[in-house]
This record gives sequence, C-alpha cells and structure tokens, in this order.
Amino acid sequence: MERKISLLQNNYYHVYNRGVDKRKIFNSNSDYHRFLALLYVSNSDEKIHISNQKNNIALADVLSLEKGKNIVAIGAYCLMPNHFHLLLTPLVEGGISKFMLKLQTGYSMYFNIKNEREGSLFQGTYKATHAQDDEYLKYLYAYIHLNPAKLKDKEWKIKGAHDLSRLKNFVKAYNYSSYSEYEDKEFKICDPKKFPEYFKKDADFIDLLDFWLSYQKLEMARVTLAR
Repeated sequence: MERKISLLQNNYYHVYNRGVDKRKIFNSNSDYHRFLALLYVSNSDEKIHISNQKNNIALADVLSLEKGKNIVAIGAYCLMPNHFHLLLTPLVEGGISKFMLKLQTGYSMYFNIKNEREGSLFQGTYKATHAQDDEYLKYLYAYIHLNPAKLKDKEWKIKGAHDLSRLKNFVKAYNYSSYSEYEDKEFKICDPKKFPEYFKKDADFIDLLDFWLSYQKLEMARVTLAR
C-alpha cells in the first residue's frame, strides 16, 4: 500500500514497487523497453495509448511522440528484474497518483496479455518515501542508479566491491536506468531542471556514484538519512 503521506508539489519522492510475491516483472529486453516507453507516455495530461499486443515496440519511436504537458518530473529511474525505483516530483495536484496509475495499469495489461495470465502484477499500489532534506535527496540519485550493482556483486554493500572497476563499468553499461541520460546529457524521460542542480559539472554525477560505490554502506546510509 502507498504510505500515508501527502504527495505535494515542490517536494521530492522515492517511489518504488515490486512484483507480487517478489516475482519477476521483466523477462526480456522488450519488457524493459515497454516499461521505459510507458514512463514516457504515462507522463502526460493527455490520454496516449501504445499497443498492448505482444509485438515489440521501437522505444526510440515512442520517445519522439508529442504527448502534452508532464504531470510529474522524473529525476531518476532504475528497472530491476522484480522491482523498480523512481525519483519523482509532482507538477500538478495528484500528479504522482495519476502517473503511477497509468504506468502500472498500462504495464500490467501488457504483461498479462503477453504471458496469458490474470490478476495483480504489482505488490499493492506503490510505496513512496519523502526526501525530506537536501542530503537525502542527493543520496537517492546514488541509491537508485547503483541498484544494478547487486546483480553483479551481491555482497558489495557488506564486504565492499570484489572488483571495483568492473562493478563501476557494469553499473555504467546497465541499459535500464537513467545513468546514460545523465552521462550523455540527453534527457528523454528525466527532467533534471525540476530538481536541485546537483550536477553542475560533467564529473559531478559520476563522482557522486563513485563515492557511494566505494563507501560500501549504501543501505545503512539510506535508512539513516531517511529518518
């Protein structure tokens, strides 16, 4: 269930959800691409539909569609095999709730048709944690983008990276996060202008992730900073 907090404009939220019973929600590249496409088209004050059939879609074509005004700004995203993370701020009243309803409904319909299944795909509505201060908000950029590291090295948060250089390269090459948008400065899904300007220099974003990847206490910091 959604945490009972008011999702207010000019505030920032870590929004996340996972598959029911922790099941995988992404089974192929086309599944990831569908969700990325929905991140884009669901963020609109207009009704925009993409096919719910089993055929693949060209993500680049979807990202070029005209889609009206955004209802949220996306600061970061990361899709993992059985869950996802988003950093959001609402641009209209109820923006996050409207966006998440369209996003999760659209993806659930696609997934169920493709896999010939019925029932809920996600574990409840969604979860939302308020980034109550600047320190925690900046930290969330690292937490979200470093999620893929555990796919390569399950114990890096506890014992440190077995091979730090290889782990950095894995996170950088991961195709289903907003890492490349920040590295290349080509923002299609994210809108960093609606968030504090943390990354004024080209190296600032990479430096932030490198610091936390080397620090080894990412999860402990998330709990401490969120209090």
